[in-house]
Amino acid sequence: MSNTLGLTAVAVTEFDSMVKHAFQNASLLRDTVTVRNNVVGDTYKFRAMGKGLANQKATSADVDPMDVAHSVISATLSNWNAPEYTDIFDQAQVNFDEKQELATTIAGALGRRLDQLVIAQLDAATLSSVGTDTTALSVDDIVSAKIKLVENGVGAGDLFTVINAKGLSDLLGAEKITSSDYANVKALVNGEVDTFAGFKVIVMEDRSGAAGEGGLAVDGSTNAVKAYAYSREAVGLAIGIDMKTSIDYVPQKTSFLCNGMLKAGAAVRDTAGVVRIGYDNVV
Repeated sequence: MSNTLGLTAVAVTEFDSMVKHAFQNASLLRDTVTVRNNVVGDTYKFRAMGKGLANQKATSADVDPMDVAHSVISATLSNWNAPEYTDIFDQAQVNFDEKQELATTIAGALGRRLDQLVIAQLDAATLSSVGTDTTALSVDDIVSAKIKLVENGVGAGDLFTVINAKGLSDLLGAEKITSSDYANVKALVNGEVDTFAGFKVIVMEDRSGAAGEGGLAVDGSTNAVKAYAYSREAVGLAIGIDMKTSIDYVPQKTSFLCNGMLKAGAAVRDTAGVVRIGYDNVV
């Protein structure tokens, strides 16, 4: 059987479904931000609306508009691919685990890239900050971030904080967060902090080994970590092409080229809704 005939529409559909399923859990940050799907073009303009001030009105008098300020925050979309050559589709019946492993690899690469688009915008923004770059992450740092957001008028719903493994270790070692008398921590199962001080805690693995997928930034000279606390509404993610796959036979390689594709861009919509948390990655 020729290679081109060996790859059936059923195999393509099945593989695409595998990648999409794996992609749902590949990104840690997609579900923590405001997402706009089916974006057309290379940019998306998020609308930001300022605060209004209520005013009094005399009987039968004309109303005075609040003149709320409107601003536009643009996200630039970029194209990303996660291709890999493979011969697993040479067989009419391919081992399910082999296909699943390849699907997971492609989905993971695109999921990490999606996270990095968000992190890059957080790193580039001018933000208020809490914590100390020369000390461990503390419970007080998380509480300070929450207070800062409250001061900025950010509501209590849909709040997230993103830390790395060192930050998780610091928090698990803190007496306050492990004491049921201090806070209602939803879960400390398998060493994972779930919620604290109103934040859903996202723990991101170290990604420094992958080019352009550095995860949370760590200063090479000071070991200072850039972690974040933010509201969902404060960060936007625009998706032009949601994750999709293609499988093509390449005669020169005598292999199939499996590719995952994604087009997306991110932007910080409201800097008042994001707080940078600094702590030492070594101490």
